[in-house]
Amino acid sequence: MTWATKLSDTRNQLRALNKTIPDTTKAFGALGKAVKEGGVLEFKTKEFVALGIAVATHCEACIVLHIEALIRVGATREEVGDVLAMTIQMGGGPSMMYAGKALECYDELSAGK
Repeated sequence: MTWATKLSDTRNQLRALNKTIPDTTKAFGALGKAVKEGGVLEFKTKEFVALGIAVATHCEACIVLHIEALIRVGATREEVGDVLAMTIQMGGGPSMMYAGKALECYDELSAGK
């Protein structure tokens, strides 16, 4: 599996979910929009938080979506690495394994930019 394939598959799964439970997915989308546009933290910072949670909860689909967003807003490999280090500190060994996946994802998706 490549991370580009994982990203495409995740989007397809979300489209199918949107068709099946549109009210729920619209409400979730509105929540996401509200938290990303409101508050005092900038979008990039919020995406770093989301990436840390994705790694700590072992969610590969979440990792690829948040890495893609971070690449779009200009996150560097060093910034991502710093977030991953903090996630490892809080989550231990399992987070370390998924941090490796997240860094691999960043490297693959950013290579095409």
